[in-house]
Amino acid sequence: MRTGLAAAALLCAAVGTAMAQTKVVHVQSDASPLATAVWAGDTLYVSGQLASPVTPADPATGKTADYGDTQAQATSIFKKLDAILKAQGLTLGDVVNMHVYMAGDPNKGGKMDFAGLQAAYLQYFGTKDQPNKPSRAAMQVAALAAPWALVEIEVIAVRSK
Repeated sequence: MRTGLAAAALLCAAVGTAMAQTKVVHVQSDASPLATAVWAGDTLYVSGQLASPVTPADPATGKTADYGDTQAQATSIFKKLDAILKAQGLTLGDVVNMHVYMAGDPNKGGKMDFAGLQAAYLQYFGTKDQPNKPSRAAMQVAALAAPWALVEIEVIAVRSK
């Protein structure tokens, strides 16, 4: 009994020490209330991203039309994610998990446009140039933070050793 308890205590101490050694780095700027991403060891957690206006030079009026349909918004987001990952020395091929939140599209009867998401997704994942596919969950939510947003995507990427 004593040996078992001692072994359990030693195991807990070893696990706690290993966990305490994980380096955490926040990728952030003073201009945003949240981190763009957070490194925990070799894992990068990227915050949810929204689309940029279809025509960046034009000031957005806050209408969905300024950002495009689901496919256009998802394509914009995948480009943003690619840039964020590249800045951290990663690629879309390093993405291991993806969560996609979609608001109902008024032009689709208030339902999420899964086909539009999938059309954009297939341009970046499972291609000849980038064959890796992450695990993924896609769901409709009541609304997103920006009233014009139809899609928000967050990813987790891992640096291969």
